[in-house]
Amino acid sequence: STQSTWEDDMKHHAISARMSKTFSNRGKDLVVQFSVKHEKKEYAFCGGAYIKLLPASVDQTTFGGDSPYYLMFGPDLCGYDVSRVHLIWHHKGTNLLKKDEIKLDYAEKDELTHLYTLVLHPDKSFEVYFDLKEKSKGSLFEDWDFPPKSIDDPDDLKPSDWVDESEIADPNDSKPEGWDDEPREIPDPEAEIPEEWDEELDGEWEAPLVSNPAFKGEWKPRMIPNPAFRGPWKPRQIDNPNYDPNIAVYEDIGTVGFELWIVNNGTIFDNIFVGDSLAEANAAAAETYLTIADLERDARTRYLEEHFPPDEEEEDHHHDHDHDHDHDEL
Repeated sequence: STQSTWEDDMKHHAISARMSKTFSNRGKDLVVQFSVKHEKKEYAFCGGAYIKLLPASVDQTTFGGDSPYYLMFGPDLCGYDVSRVHLIWHHKGTNLLKKDEIKLDYAEKDELTHLYTLVLHPDKSFEVYFDLKEKSKGSLFEDWDFPPKSIDDPDDLKPSDWVDESEIADPNDSKPEGWDDEPREIPDPEAEIPEEWDEELDGEWEAPLVSNPAFKGEWKPRMIPNPAFRGPWKPRQIDNPNYDPNIAVYEDIGTVGFELWIVNNGTIFDNIFVGDSLAEANAAAAETYLTIADLERDARTRYLEEHFPPDEEEEDHHHDHDHDHDHDEL
C-alpha cells in the first residue's frame, strides 16, 4: 500500500496506479477498500476523497476528469451540512448517483483515519462499510437508475370502464334533520356592552362573533366499500430493450486513481485494496488500518485531556460543531 498525501489548497489533483494484474469480477464479488485521513480537518473543511476504479487500458499520462472509469467511491464532506459516502457508477456515458445518500454521522467526520469498503455481489446486491461496520446495503437496480428488466407497455391503456375508487358514498345515508340549523358563528354570550358605549352616538351594540360549538359543519355521507372496485390499474410489463444484465461487470479492472478538486489540504489516502474477497480485505485491514486506528483515537483523547480543561474542550467541540482470489493492494 503506497500512501498518498495532498497538501495544496484549491488545486486539482490526479494520480493513478496500475495494479499488478488485471482481473474480472464476472461471477464473483468485487471488493474495493481504502482509508482516508483528513489530517487538517476543521469545521469549514470541504473535500471529496473518492477512489476511482479504472480499466487497465486507461492512459495514465492523461488521467483526469474525462478519463473513463467504472465506479467512484468515497467520502464527501463540506462544512456541517454535507457528510456522505458517494458511490457513483459510470454506465454508458452517464454517471449514476445513489437515489438516497449514504449519510455519515457527525462523530464520523473527524480528522482521524477511517476505512471505506464496498462489496458488490454478482446478483447486483451491495454493502458499504465504514470502519468495518455496515453502513448501507441494497441493490443496484433499486438504489440507482439503471434500466430495469421490465417496463410499462406504452400500448397498454387503461380501460374506460375501469373503476379504481375503493369507496363510494353510501346511497342509503341521508342528512339528519336539523343538521344545518346551527350557524358557524354566534354572538359571544360572555361579551358585555362597554360602559362607555353610547347607542345614540355609537349605534346599536352587537356582541362579537365566536365559533359556535353546536355547529356541525358540512354534512357528508358515510363511505362504504365500492362493489365495482377493481383495484389500482397498472399497465402490463414488457421486456425493457435497454436492460443490461451485465451492469457492473468489468472484464479488465486494472487501475485505480484519485482525481479530485482539493479545497482544503491535508488529505491522506492509504491501504488500498481491490479484489474479490471481503475476508481478504478484512485481513488486509487488520494488518494496516486496525494497527493505527485505536492508537490515533487514544492519542487524540490524551491530547485533548492535556491541552483543554473539560469546559474548554466542550466549548471547542461546540465551536467545531458550528463553525483463488484476485486482489491487489497498492
